[in-house]
Amino acid sequence: MSPRSHDGILELLGSGDIEILGLIPYASNATLLSRVGNGDDEVLAVYKPRRGERPLWDFPDGTLCLREYAAWLVDEALGWKLIPPTVLREGPAGLGAVQLWVEEDDEIDVRDLLQTHADDLARVALFDVVVNNADRKAGHLIVDGGGKLWSVDHGICFAAEPKLRTVIWAFEGEPISEELLTDLDALRGSAEAFRALEGLLAPEEVGAFCGRIERILRTKRFPSPGHGQRNVPWPPW
Repeated sequence: MSPRSHDGILELLGSGDIEILGLIPYASNATLLSRVGNGDDEVLAVYKPRRGERPLWDFPDGTLCLREYAAWLVDEALGWKLIPPTVLREGPAGLGAVQLWVEEDDEIDVRDLLQTHADDLARVALFDVVVNNADRKAGHLIVDGGGKLWSVDHGICFAAEPKLRTVIWAFEGEPISEELLTDLDALRGSAEAFRALEGLLAPEEVGAFCGRIERILRTKRFPSPGHGQRNVPWPPW
């Protein structure tokens, strides 16, 4: 994570010149490692242009970058800081999501996160329920050199119908902490957060998002996998 201030990173990502360095392999959609700079000030970033999105049968075309940004807005509203700083802007390949690159600690095995980052992992699991993440792979969890857990790849979230597919089912049925419930309750009452989402998601998706928050606040427990549906993404990594 860059030592710059949070606001400084966002300003640079939003206004700096984007130089594409190369294609990040193994991604389903165009995912471009880029340098974003303003003079001598620069950071590495991941640029996901709309025009590089692969059509999906269950998500409207050209909306994945909007969902990436919407997920970051929700994370910001919650104050959880799970997702690296992200902006939505024009770039060399058109409109896309631009997210700060996080350098991964290669010594960390994500299969150990339940032992090393249990509280953070629970927060990610709850976030996925809230945004209805249809693709929580293990490889979308990154621990940086400072030991912080980050969550990336949120392009297929916010569907109106239930689509939660995740490798994090370790907390199913467990009670959710009061701290996390308090954060969700504050999000429920944030008119500003909901107004921001209305420009990115369909009305029925915003309504379903609100309904999921209400359901969590009512049950106060992590959900269990649904019956008769695919609950884990493929491939899981």
